[in-house]
Amino acid sequence: MEISVKLPPSFSFSKLKGRGVWRYSEAIAGNYRKVITINEGGTPLIKGKVGEVYYKFEGANPTGSFKDRGMTVAISSAVNEGYKIVIAASTGNTAASAAAYSARAGLRIYLVLPKDKVAIGKIAQAVLYGATILEVEGSFDVGMKAVMKLYKDMGIVYPLNSFNPWRLEGQKTIAYEIAEEIRVPDFVFVPVGNAGNIYAIWKGFTELRDAGIIDKIPRMIGVQAEGASPIAKAIVNNLDTPQFVENPETIATAIRIGKPVNWRKAMKAIKESQGTAVYVSDSEIVEAQKELARTEGIGAEPASVASFAGYKKAIQEGLVDKSSEVVIVLTGHALKDPDSMIKSSARRILVNPDHLENVILGDLNAGN
Repeated sequence: MEISVKLPPSFSFSKLKGRGVWRYSEAIAGNYRKVITINEGGTPLIKGKVGEVYYKFEGANPTGSFKDRGMTVAISSAVNEGYKIVIAASTGNTAASAAAYSARAGLRIYLVLPKDKVAIGKIAQAVLYGATILEVEGSFDVGMKAVMKLYKDMGIVYPLNSFNPWRLEGQKTIAYEIAEEIRVPDFVFVPVGNAGNIYAIWKGFTELRDAGIIDKIPRMIGVQAEGASPIAKAIVNNLDTPQFVENPETIATAIRIGKPVNWRKAMKAIKESQGTAVYVSDSEIVEAQKELARTEGIGAEPASVASFAGYKKAIQEGLVDKSSEVVIVLTGHALKDPDSMIKSSARRILVNPDHLENVILGDLNAGN
């Protein structure tokens, strides 16, 4: 299902009030007598130190990922439609966000997670917010299939995964914020897992263009991890449909998805924006995470920095010029996956506290 939104003739950024997702309530389909919000959105667009590169840091959302944008709309929809029980399959970030917003709304939530395949920071959030966690053997795709079946079989359960189009209505506000701040960049790089976000961002830009607020749409570049890259490989090989991956594996757990439910929407966004897709190795992701942190001071989880790794690869392959204006969407905070951070190399020296100067002077004398 796709939701069509036509902005009212009166729509203007200068007339909007508030901040965050619901600042753009005129653009969000549906009627909401009650809105469940934790002040999501309004995330920083950080100018890089070199060139015309900007980082849209979604890790600044309440639960640390872009999922909060869609969750405020989806949970508000569930509440207004009278649901009491919600459910979601997740690689982690959806679980954390869904649990938080369900707690705020007073809803019962069940989370279906792949056993032993969710980063500790994310499952800890779900536990903290009081969700019921149902672990399944196998990948996220196994859990997703079970959730979709349950939704069809039980009318009392409201689904919170991104096949629910209301999720994407919230996520498209990333495009609105970018356009309001810097108008339209040449390219937008987005990590792709279940593939709803790249479509949602493209949809947001499309709505603004159709309303005459902006005059073009950026080229959308989808980035997947090599071990879970059915969409990227389909685009690269000029295929109409992805070759799904049965057992996807990558350090980027948030996009470790072999059968993206929104693949059609993602490919539509990429093709209609005249964009493309790339896939990156785990080693490229690890190096990108370290580089981003140590040159820009921005900490993002592995799946998030896949977009930065993809940008670097696109530069190398001549897909993007260094002079182009680019927005790199960083979907989640580094604290989501502490295990990946601790694996980064760093000097850790046991010293006598009275001899700290010896280390520093030794470094200076060695030219470090």
